[in-house]
Amino acid sequence: MAKSGLLKSSIAKKAAMGLSGLFLMLFLAQHFFINMMSVFSSDVFNSISHFMGLNPLVQFVIQPILIVGVVFHFIMGFVLDIQNKKARPVGYASFNGAANASWASRNMIISGSVILAFLALHFYDFWFPEMIYKYVEFNPADETRYAHELAEKFVDPVRTALYCLSFILLSLHLRHGFSSSFQSVGANNKYTKGMRNFGLWFSVVVPLGFVFIALFHHFNH
Repeated sequence: MAKSGLLKSSIAKKAAMGLSGLFLMLFLAQHFFINMMSVFSSDVFNSISHFMGLNPLVQFVIQPILIVGVVFHFIMGFVLDIQNKKARPVGYASFNGAANASWASRNMIISGSVILAFLALHFYDFWFPEMIYKYVEFNPADETRYAHELAEKFVDPVRTALYCLSFILLSLHLRHGFSSSFQSVGANNKYTKGMRNFGLWFSVVVPLGFVFIALFHHFNH
C-alpha cells in the first residue's frame, strides 16, 4: 500500500509538473509574439506593451498566476529530481546515461536552474523597474517608452551573450520537457506524433527567435 501511494504521488507530481510546463509555454509564445513586434514596428510594440502594462486583468490576475506557475514548476522540478535520486539503486552510479538518453533529458535540473536564474534577472531588469515606475514613483503613462527601454537592455555585449545562452539552454529544456509533459498527463493518441513534432518545432523556433531579437537590437542600437 505504501509503495502504491508513493507511486500515485509521483505520478500526480509529474502530471502537475507537465501541466505547469505547458501553461508556461503558452506564456512564452505570447511573450515571443510581443517581443518580435519590436523588430518590425516600434509603434506596434509600444501599443501592445502599453495595453498589457495598464490592463488590470493582466496586471492583477494573469501576472500573479504566471509568477505562481513559474515558482511551482521549478520547485516541483527540484522535488522530483531529489525523489528520483533517492529512488535509484546504488548500482545506478555505474550506469552509462549518455548511451541511453540525451544530454537535455539527463540534465533538466541544470538547464532549469540556469533558466530560473535568467528569469530572476529578467524580473530584476523589466518587472521591478516597471512596478517602481508605475506604482512607486507614479510616473505618467508614456506609450512611447517601451521599445527604447527594450533596446537599451541589449547594449551590453556580455548581458546580450548571457541572454542568448539562456535561451539556447531553454531550447534544450523545452525539447525534452514538451514530450515529457504529454507523457506525464497521459496524452497518447493519434495526435501524439503531431504534437511531438510541434514541440520540436516550438523548442527550436521560439528560443532562437528570442536570440534573434536580442542580437537585432544589439547590432542595431
